[in-house]
Amino acid sequence: MSTTDAPKKPRETDDVPVPATLRKSLKNRHIQLIALGGAIGTGLFYGSSESIALAGPSILLAYLIGGFAIFMIVRALSEMSVEDPKAGAFSYYATRYWSKRAGFISGWNYWFNYILVSMVELAVVGSFVNYWFPAIPTWVSAAVFLVLITAANLLGVSKFGEFEFWFAIIKIVAVIAMIIGGLAVIIFALPTASGIKASFANWFTVGGGFFPNGLMGHTDNGWTGLLMALVVVMFSFGGTELIGITAGETEDPRTTIPRATNDIIWRILVFYIGALGVIMAVVPWNTIDGKSSPFVQIFDSVGIHAAAGILNFVCLTAVMSVYNSGLYANSRMLYSLAKQGNAPAYLGKLNSKGVPVAGVLTSAVITAIAVVVVFAWPEFAFNYLMSIATIAGIINWTMIMFTEMKFRKVVEAGGAPEDSDLAGKSGQEALDAIHFKLPFAKVTPWVVLVFLALVVVLMCFSASYRIAVIAGVIWLAILFVAYQITQAKK
Repeated sequence: MSTTDAPKKPRETDDVPVPATLRKSLKNRHIQLIALGGAIGTGLFYGSSESIALAGPSILLAYLIGGFAIFMIVRALSEMSVEDPKAGAFSYYATRYWSKRAGFISGWNYWFNYILVSMVELAVVGSFVNYWFPAIPTWVSAAVFLVLITAANLLGVSKFGEFEFWFAIIKIVAVIAMIIGGLAVIIFALPTASGIKASFANWFTVGGGFFPNGLMGHTDNGWTGLLMALVVVMFSFGGTELIGITAGETEDPRTTIPRATNDIIWRILVFYIGALGVIMAVVPWNTIDGKSSPFVQIFDSVGIHAAAGILNFVCLTAVMSVYNSGLYANSRMLYSLAKQGNAPAYLGKLNSKGVPVAGVLTSAVITAIAVVVVFAWPEFAFNYLMSIATIAGIINWTMIMFTEMKFRKVVEAGGAPEDSDLAGKSGQEALDAIHFKLPFAKVTPWVVLVFLALVVVLMCFSASYRIAVIAGVIWLAILFVAYQITQAKK
């Protein structure tokens, strides 16, 4: 279909016209690996050292608690995605089942979130390239990878899925190799660099035990403890909601999305709790100081002294994966916003491959400009931008939970999409017919919302995160005003 084709007439029950013109080319293996890759990034490979320093071995509980919350958030999103698979996911659902204002805020906030993440990822890509080629300026590396990933996204959604599939494979192999290597050190009692025998008992006997800093405590370096670690943990889980974004381009969303969503649990158990648990059994947690990745330290303990080079390659692919996913998500979000009337109409056009080219290029250009800002003020960027991305993520997750509750009210009132199995049903009959239900749906959203509110309160105890909370309030105010201005012009 060309970019000049007129959109199909929306269904009468839909007040959000989104024509079915995107290519449903993502296969089950793509969705599985996209979902998995979204949860494994630099936040795990490098950011885990910060969370371990805050909580010690009890960080495993923090990942378990945060992982449960994320699982429920994605379950809420997937409940809607299975019944009404659309591009833009929660922005479309917020508009369809809540209000046009909610869709505007949700969509632009998510776009802003991934612009922040993408600009920082592109800004650090040069440091990984410089490991092998120190003479190449970092801005050149950022520019090259921006062009390559943008070109990949213009090839079509199946090509995006294939790129992301292989990026994820590399990260998965690296984590599994680390776990196997660490278990070998423990089982065969191999000597370690620290001189301390590798054992899971080290969780409880080294550096103050399992809760060395308690639930929350204060030191000369600021607040520490299990609760403070939750803030860092939640940033690590950003990207798992990408499952919902792919719904509009998935071959069989009713089968694929529930499978990918339910697999989040074992992904969290294996790739976060399992990996970090093995690391802290081999490398004493109080020697993980952030100067090098915990993954480098455990590879060194196994005797693979090329660990830094191996991890450098893995982190380079992780950065490319994050930007690849971010550009994909942002282009589809702009497409959905345009179809809702919440963004300029040119962003809602597709090329012959079903790619929202304008959305891809617009996001790439904005990211490129933002990366220039990062290079100009690197200290500001790396101290604050990721914390601002965290609050933007929390806004996204909060809106997903509220939208799910709105979705259920609409379904109960008989307003389900006409092309779903819920059509023609109302009341409890309609709710019972939901294919992929959020567990304990009357209570779960409120439990998650209370948890997210707790994380925001905890952010206020940290200087950089406190600024992010203030920035989040200002950002929401800007979105509210922007919505009113755009509506006044119509």
